[in-house]
Amino acid sequence: MMTRSELERNQVWLYVVMMIVAVVFGLLFPGSAVRLESVTSIVIGLLLFSMFSQIPFTSMKKAFRNAAFIKALLVLNFMIVPIVVWVLSQMLTGNTTLLIGFYLVLLTPCIDYVIVFTALGRGDEKLVLVSTPILFVVQMLLLPMYLWLFMGRDALAIVEPLPFIEAFLYLVIIPLGIAVLLQLGAKRITFLTKVSSSSAWLPVPLMALTLFIVVASQIVKLETYLNYILQVLPLYIIFMGIMPFLAKYVAAWFRLEASAGRALIFSGATRNSLVVLPLALSFPDNGDVVAAVIITQTIVELLSELVYIRLVPSIIIRD
Repeated sequence: MMTRSELERNQVWLYVVMMIVAVVFGLLFPGSAVRLESVTSIVIGLLLFSMFSQIPFTSMKKAFRNAAFIKALLVLNFMIVPIVVWVLSQMLTGNTTLLIGFYLVLLTPCIDYVIVFTALGRGDEKLVLVSTPILFVVQMLLLPMYLWLFMGRDALAIVEPLPFIEAFLYLVIIPLGIAVLLQLGAKRITFLTKVSSSSAWLPVPLMALTLFIVVASQIVKLETYLNYILQVLPLYIIFMGIMPFLAKYVAAWFRLEASAGRALIFSGATRNSLVVLPLALSFPDNGDVVAAVIITQTIVELLSELVYIRLVPSIIIRD
């Protein structure tokens, strides 16, 4: 019987296989695949709960002892990345819907499977793990500001605050609250201790399920929006190509050790596509266009991560 550590070591290939199966299923059974879209938010909420339940909230003070990493993380994700994204966006046409999807996905750092890839790339995944609440809160606070700064009134005309508030409540606050209560209760109640321990098995299968649902439900729509996809595709590749080197310089600037520097690279390059996708689907108009732009980034990112886990520890930041 497969152990949890074996499952986690092989999860990347599980994700790749699941995406291939999702593409085949979506193309062969488009009617059934599209209906999966209705459960996307529920599955993502469960995924985030499983991720949050692994974060040692009761020992969060230890995370802040590495102040250099936290500072480097914030500088890279919320100062350097926005500059890079804005420069890349100048190569796009003035289509507001296209820009919304492009900005939504690239301005939000990942809080879920980045932990997995960091570990596979010999980075300090614990630093990333305990930093996820900080990353999520800061990105939700700054995202409206960035959209207004980059797009002005065009963003305000499309992005309604209610879907963002609802997504933050259902996808973050509630799963996060349950995870914290579970950890606190596990110290006193034996049953909750077993539940907390069992929840450690959930992230990998839930991530695989999420990728299947997202890709299968959206794959048929990608052909319809091929013109938009071809515009953003080379920019996503450029982004994934330059971020490791920018992150490396930030890591050197803050004098991070090798494993923390690798963690910084994965955080800077990996984006929060699965969390912002429900926001895209909630747009009253052109939500499918925004979703197609986001799904394209997810596919480029996952393929790039397979390269990252080899190159980052062996070439970019070596021991």
